[in-house]
Amino acid sequence: MKKIIISGLCVFLLLLSACNQRANTYFEKKLTYPEILTSDQKVKLAAYVVPTQQQYEWQQQELTAFIHFGMNTFTGREWGDGSENPALFNPTDFDADQWVSTLQEAGFKMILLTAKHHDGFCLWPTRTTTHSVASSPWRNGQGDVVRTVKEACDRKDMKFGIYLSPWDRNAESYGDSPRYNTFFVEQLTELLTNYGEVHEIWLDGANGEGLNGKVQEYDWARFYHVIDSLQPKAVKAIMGDDVRWVGNESGLGRETEWSVTPLQPDINEATAIENRRLEITPTADDLGSRDLIERSQTLHWYPSEVDVSIRPGWFYHPEEDHQVKTLAKLVDIYFQSVGMNSVLLLNIPPDTRGRLHETDVERLRQFGNYIENTFDKGKLVDGDMPWKARSGTSREYNVVPDETINTVMLQEDIRKGQRVEKFIVEGFIDNKWIKLTEGTTIGYKRLLQFGNTSPSRLRVTINDTRDIANIKKVDAFFAASIENGIKEDPRTNK
Repeated sequence: MKKIIISGLCVFLLLLSACNQRANTYFEKKLTYPEILTSDQKVKLAAYVVPTQQQYEWQQQELTAFIHFGMNTFTGREWGDGSENPALFNPTDFDADQWVSTLQEAGFKMILLTAKHHDGFCLWPTRTTTHSVASSPWRNGQGDVVRTVKEACDRKDMKFGIYLSPWDRNAESYGDSPRYNTFFVEQLTELLTNYGEVHEIWLDGANGEGLNGKVQEYDWARFYHVIDSLQPKAVKAIMGDDVRWVGNESGLGRETEWSVTPLQPDINEATAIENRRLEITPTADDLGSRDLIERSQTLHWYPSEVDVSIRPGWFYHPEEDHQVKTLAKLVDIYFQSVGMNSVLLLNIPPDTRGRLHETDVERLRQFGNYIENTFDKGKLVDGDMPWKARSGTSREYNVVPDETINTVMLQEDIRKGQRVEKFIVEGFIDNKWIKLTEGTTIGYKRLLQFGNTSPSRLRVTINDTRDIANIKKVDAFFAASIENGIKEDPRTNK
């Protein structure tokens, strides 16, 4: 026993020594602690958990689009029951290029398509069931929504992802767990084999009873193996272990959003037991505090994705045409998602024509223009210089002369971990430093807003960190106010 303890201690000391020397000693995606570590040692090593390359590339997208389109579009429902007649699916003017062009012009980097929702209707001609586009009158049964959208994405260099519901209310085998898992794997294999590169696979945890009255038990390990084998560069989201659900569908991120967390999806009993022991779920307020790390056994790089619909529902309903979110609301969501260390997954549902509705298109145009106009050019002269920040240290930045600002952006180089726990931003106004805003976590990107002001300099102080923080960029912007969809610029009173 003594030799084992000494050996474990030596391993830890080597790791800690490497970290202290600032060597490239990082823990990609996962870190399991030796039992001998103290609380402070755990927190220090948590600073060296980093994303995989695909997780990092996913984070850089910032804006991604959910496309809920299928049988519910034509029945007016949100959740179908699987008994719908495939003949109902018949878009009259299907135009995937319109989707891609509209979204790309608004700044979105990926389309995530609902290849199958809970009703089991498949948007591709699958061999696993007749409940698909092949049984519909659309394009005389020769259509393939998945292929058409993927090809449109490829033409515009837009990334492509799929949502495949594990819950299938049409499949006769659902509830007969081994049979249905094989059925689901066959569908997953078709989608990940026949359509080229897929960048994100979105698996929710919806579950229910099958026709036999039994609750389906999903074989997540088998699903993971299929995804990792066929699309190793894709991120697995929600019930996957690469991307985490933020915990609501309202577009609200956390004020303190850690990408390093002990949380993992409940895909097996061991994970579920550990989540219960730590009293954490995707909806918990605290997913990465020091207290939680001190009590944890394993940490993961598991960043947040914020999913929300531009309309009240996830599928298109004509009665909601006047309820499309306002520009002000979309901008607020942007600040509370992308601006809070998350990626925004905004749902825009096509109508029965197979096109994005004109109201949605116009709102996306407004949103894209607003974000571009606001963040296209920063107001700091020297904000691009990387900075290694110890706790309590500050750095000053020069503001472009005579510029009004009301927003600050901070970014850590997350390829070297997420480390900042608390910071403050001050402006030099009338020959004195005045606090403008403060925050806790930064991560990939943090945006904070404050009143209009024209300081000559900004000062950022990193109050607390888990180790030396790698500040990648600091910048300041002017975000125009929005009144009834009209941007008001205080410099011109227009």
